[in-house]
Amino acid sequence: MTDAKKSIHGEWSSRSAFILAATGSAVGLGNIWKFPYITGENGGGAFVIVYLLCVALIGIPIMIAETMLGRRGRENPVHTMQVLSKEAEADKRWHYLGWLGMTGGLLILSYYSVIAGWASAYVFKAFFGSFFGADVTAIETLFRDFIGSPMQLIFWHTLFMMATMLIVARGVDNGLEKSVRILMPSLFILLTLLVMYAMTTSGYFQGIHFLFNLDFNKLTGNSLLIAMGQAFFSLGLGMGCVMVYGAYLPKNISIAKASIVIATVDSLVALLAGIIIFPIVFTHELNPSSGPGLIFETLPIAFGSMTGGWLFGVLFFVILVFAALSSAIALIEPTVCWLVESKGVTRERACLQSGLVTWVLGFGTIFSFNLWSDVKFFGLTFFEVLDYLTANIMLPIGGLAIAVFAGWMMKQQHSRQELDMPDPQHYQIWLFLIKYIAPAAVFLVFLHVMGAL
Repeated sequence: MTDAKKSIHGEWSSRSAFILAATGSAVGLGNIWKFPYITGENGGGAFVIVYLLCVALIGIPIMIAETMLGRRGRENPVHTMQVLSKEAEADKRWHYLGWLGMTGGLLILSYYSVIAGWASAYVFKAFFGSFFGADVTAIETLFRDFIGSPMQLIFWHTLFMMATMLIVARGVDNGLEKSVRILMPSLFILLTLLVMYAMTTSGYFQGIHFLFNLDFNKLTGNSLLIAMGQAFFSLGLGMGCVMVYGAYLPKNISIAKASIVIATVDSLVALLAGIIIFPIVFTHELNPSSGPGLIFETLPIAFGSMTGGWLFGVLFFVILVFAALSSAIALIEPTVCWLVESKGVTRERACLQSGLVTWVLGFGTIFSFNLWSDVKFFGLTFFEVLDYLTANIMLPIGGLAIAVFAGWMMKQQHSRQELDMPDPQHYQIWLFLIKYIAPAAVFLVFLHVMGAL
C-alpha cells in the first residue's frame, strides 16, 4: 500500500467527521431500547461494568482492526480483502469476508428499514395526539392495527429507504458527512432534552437505581455472554460498514484514538437511553421488562398521560428515526461502493440498484407481521429468520474473521505501520487482544447464540 492512495469516493474531511459517521453507524434502534432492557435483567450496574469491560477488551480492538483493514485497502470490503490477502500472502478466499459483510449489511437494512418506518410513523402519531388519553388497550390496538396493515408499512418503509438512498447518492463529502454532521449533534441535543425531562419525573431515582444498582447476584455466565454480544453488535462490527468508512479515513488520523472515542460515545448513548426510559416507565408504573414493546406499546401510554407528553413523545420518536437513518446509510454504503468500483456505474445508479434490492427484500419483513404471519421456516417468520441469520451467524463469523486476519494473517510490519501508535507498548497490547482475547470471546458468543452452550 502506498500512502498516496486514496479512495475514489473521497475522504472524511476531519477526524470529527469520521467519528460522527462511525458513531452514527453504531448508534441505532438497539441502543435506545435493547441495552436498557438487558441491563435491567442482568444486574443493573454490575452488568454495565461487565459490558464496558467487553467494549474495551473486545469491541475496541476489533473496531481498530476493521478500520485499519479498510484504510489500508482503500476500496470496498471485497476488493480490500483481495488486496490485503495478497499483500499478506494469505489464502485468496479471504475476500469472502468482504462478501459476508456486504450481504449481511443489506439483509439487516431490509428489515431495519421496516422498523425505522414504524418509528417514522410514530413521530406523526405522537404529533397528531394519537396517544393522548389512550389506555393500554387503545395503544395495543393502535400498534396491532398499524403493523397489520401492509400498505401503511410499505409506505413508511419506502419513505425511509428513499431518504437513505438520497443521502448516500450524494457521496462521502456532500451526502454521508453532511448528514451525520446534522443527525448526530441533533440526536445528542434531543437526548439531552429528554434526560432533563426525566430528571423532573417522580420515578427518576427509582429508574436510576434500576439501571445502575450493583447487584452482582443477578450476574450469571449467561449475563457475561450477553454483555459480550451486546458490546460487539452495538458497535456495528462485521458488516463492512466500519471497513468501508475506514477506507475514507485520511492517513494522518489515529485509528486507535478515533475507535476509543466512537466506542465511548456509543456506550454513552445506550446509557442515556436508559436514563430517559426507566424514569418514565417507573413514574407511570409500567413494566420495565417489556422488550421491543417498550417503544411502541409501553412508552406511548406514558406519553399520552404525562405533562408535556405531546412534545416529548415527538422528540423521542424523532431520536429513533435519526439513530436509524445514521445506521442505514452505513449499512448500504459498502454495496454502493462495490458497485461503483466493480461495475463502473455512477454512484446514483449504484444507490438505486442496491436500494431497490433492499426495498424489495423488506416486503418479506412487512408481510411477516400480517399476510405471511402464519408462514414459518423452522418455526420462524421470514423476519425472524433474517434477524437470526444476520445477528446470530453472519456478524459473529465476520467479527471472528476480522480478528483472525488482523492478528494472525496480516504482517505485523504492515499493521504497525498502519496504526502508527506512538507507544510501542500500546501496539503490543492491541496485538495481544486481537490475537487471543477478542477471537476467543467472539467464538464463545457464537457458540452461545447457536445454542451450543
